[in-house]
Amino acid sequence: MARVLASKMGLNSLRRKQAKTFNVRITTMDADMEFSCETKWKGKDLFELVCRALGLRETWFFGLQYTVKDTVAWLKMDKKVLDHDIPKEEPIVLNFLAKFYPENAEEELVQDVTQHLFFLQVKKKILEEEIYCPPEASVLLASYAVQAKYGDYEPSLHNPGFLAQEELLPKRVINLYQMTPEMWEERITACYAEHRGRTRDEAEMEYLKIAQDLEMYGLNYFFIRNKKGTDLLLGVDALGLHIYDVDNKLTPKISFPWNEIRNISYSDKEFAIKPLDKKADVFKFNSSKLRVNKVILQLCIGNHDLFMRRRRVDSLEVQQMKAQAREEKARKQMERQRLEREKHLREEAERARDDLERRLLQLQDETHMANEALLRSEETADLLAEKAQIAEEEAKLLAQKAAEAEQEMQRIKVTAIRSEEEKRLMEQKVLEAEMLALKMAEESERRAKEAEQLKQDLQEARESERRAKHKLLEITTKSAYSPSALSSNALPADIPSFNFSTENLSFDFKDTDMKRLSMEIEKEKVEYMEKSKHLQEQLNELKTEIESLKLKERETPLDILHNQNAEKGNSKQSNFKKLTLQSTKSRVAFFEEL
Repeated sequence: MARVLASKMGLNSLRRKQAKTFNVRITTMDADMEFSCETKWKGKDLFELVCRALGLRETWFFGLQYTVKDTVAWLKMDKKVLDHDIPKEEPIVLNFLAKFYPENAEEELVQDVTQHLFFLQVKKKILEEEIYCPPEASVLLASYAVQAKYGDYEPSLHNPGFLAQEELLPKRVINLYQMTPEMWEERITACYAEHRGRTRDEAEMEYLKIAQDLEMYGLNYFFIRNKKGTDLLLGVDALGLHIYDVDNKLTPKISFPWNEIRNISYSDKEFAIKPLDKKADVFKFNSSKLRVNKVILQLCIGNHDLFMRRRRVDSLEVQQMKAQAREEKARKQMERQRLEREKHLREEAERARDDLERRLLQLQDETHMANEALLRSEETADLLAEKAQIAEEEAKLLAQKAAEAEQEMQRIKVTAIRSEEEKRLMEQKVLEAEMLALKMAEESERRAKEAEQLKQDLQEARESERRAKHKLLEITTKSAYSPSALSSNALPADIPSFNFSTENLSFDFKDTDMKRLSMEIEKEKVEYMEKSKHLQEQLNELKTEIESLKLKERETPLDILHNQNAEKGNSKQSNFKKLTLQSTKSRVAFFEEL
């Protein structure tokens, strides 16, 4: 009985111990992570754990998001995780996302991980059409996304069709034009090829620099009503509060910068904004739900704090981060230059190796031809020697026949005296024999001359053979570089290889290096306006190229509004400046009368 009781007590103790933790799944733009959390943890504890896991120090831009009753909400840092109105089914799923956006991504985003998370989130919002992006800008942004993923364009590697499985353009843009996927890829690849030399971080930053000028970038929209009951949209972003017509999310009717707002509060569904201008009235609006008011207040407070923070001297932590980022940038720049030099040297070495291989092949061809010529010379010499031997034998045979004819003539002379008739006959035979002997002597002389000529030809053939052997010896001497050493993997001894160690990645930053970096930064500032002009020209060129293929009847209301703004020369920045020229009082009054 005691044993059973002890077993039950142990089981209850285990259950209590297990109940003190719960599992959470954090979904980031890059990956999913799971953590075991204590029940007493507040939102801040879980948030800091996630940031440490990501190596993220610029924590002020991010938050943990969840959805409750079709409404997006953010985890509060000072409230227990389990006290939030979130589904308690384990694992509890939360999204780690950017909650606040920078005014200027290039100046404010310091860490590479921060920049990468922003890039992924903004890219997703553009592709899902939560941020409106005109077609020409979509193509250019897609080319930077490809550069960030694939690196430099290489025609031999990136064959047509390599982007077929990539989601790079919003469906709205694809449907707006009579263009095949191959035609879109051709346009994107043409821009992609121009980004050679940019690293992943640089390509992602160029993406963000273009995206941050889009009208809907960084905005959170909420349905509201003013005192008259007019349905409107409230937009909250890094610059302030903006009021829109329900059917126009691109062009605000009124804007209130954060430096004009003194206080923000809400009671039930009513939201009150107190301007800094004491002459201006407090303007109020109603939201659809109390839960929405809480989200609006969180976004307003966070954006206002960041707005003021940007206009103060950086904290020591931020100064340290920026200094480290500058050093890292300088180190990466020097590393890239070193790699470029090594790449250049390797390319030169490969070209030299190719030249040597071609020369070796040429020498081998010449050697082969010389060997063939030598073989032909030897065959000719053998043939001539054989002919000369035959001619000598024929000459000896003819000489022997001539001697026999001479003996026959002598015998005929001895017997010629027998009779006159016989003499006459013998004289005739002698004459014939003399004629035959003469002919035989001439033929023998001719054969002797022919044999002499054949001997000379044989001598010349042997001389040709000697010269061919001498030339072959010279060629063999020239190719004594040991061709086996010129294999496809061999390189000159003074060419550095690509085997790196961690020692090669440490640098000693000198004053000259930092001065050079400062000069480069100043140069970038001077060139900024020129780059902006080039960007606008590039966008106009892309727009002109695809304009003739547009299907006007498929234009969305946002397309029409954007085109109207473009024709008037209005941009996100110019609209904001125009709207804030009037006094706060007049803008509040205008809001009340909408």
